[in-house]
Order: sequence, then structure tokens, then C-alpha cells
Amino acid sequence: MISNILEKELNKQLNAELYSAYLYLSMAAYLAQSNLNGFSNWMSIQFQEEQAHAMKLFKYILARGGKVSLEKIEKPKHEWKDIIDVFEHVHKHERGITSLINGLVDTAINEKDHATVTLLQWYVTEQVEEEANVADLLTQLKLIDGKGAGLFMLDREAKQRVFTSIV
Repeated sequence: MISNILEKELNKQLNAELYSAYLYLSMAAYLAQSNLNGFSNWMSIQFQEEQAHAMKLFKYILARGGKVSLEKIEKPKHEWKDIIDVFEHVHKHERGITSLINGLVDTAINEKDHATVTLLQWYVTEQVEEEANVADLLTQLKLIDGKGAGLFMLDREAKQRVFTSIV
């Protein structure tokens, strides 16, 4: 059985993951409208990953005897200055998610809930990967000033990304 405190905090994270999915879907639309279909694909994969992250929490809460509480999802931003602005937003967003996950780990430790600590270690590792991937892309985009043949090549590379299910 999961504590009330952890149930509440896990539900907050579940809803944060759903918001992340919604944000990435908005970015995918913006990038498609900007004729950056490879980057749109990259964001569509992010959308699917965030949905999977949410479902992992959803199933865990239920498996531990908790109740899932879905909240209203905030409307995400839908316009950016350029591709660099998009990825700066992604990087800032992922750092915020990392902070939420770290706080959740602290709560699980305080609650002495070893099963939840174990689950959350997967999210900690995932966030390291998420931040590193975005930081690498952002660095590359800044090197080419988000323009020209370099942008074309990065967009083409982003089109190759595929979704791998975790749930």
C-alpha cells in the first residue's frame, strides 16, 4: 500500500508527464508548420515517450493500491521565435522535470518506501538521458545558428528517430 503523501506526489508527477506530452505535441505541430518535419518527428517521439512515462506511473499507482487523480492539463505554448528557441524551451522544461523527479525521490526516501525509490531510479536515469540529448541538439543548433545546410542535415537526422516502448 502506498502512503497518501506519495500517492498525491506520484499523481502530480503523472500529470506533469501528461503536460510534457502535450507540450511536445504542440512543438511537433509548430515544427511541422515550419517545414521542419524531421524535428517534428523528434518531438512526436518525445510526445510518445512522455505518454509512456505517464502510463508507467499510472500503472504503478494502481498496482500499489493507490488512486489515480487526473487533473486539467494546462494549454502549452504553441509559437516560438525559431528552432533554437524551441530547444532552449525543451532544455529548460526537462531540467524542471528533473527537479520534480528528484523531489519525488526525496519524498519516497522520507516515507521509507523502497519500492517507489526503486521505480523512481528509472526516472532519474531517464532524465539524465533526456537532458543530455536535448543539450547536444541545442549545442549543434547553436553551432549552425539554427540555419542553412546544417539545419537541413540535423532535420534529416531527426527524422530517423523512432519510438521504443517502455511500458
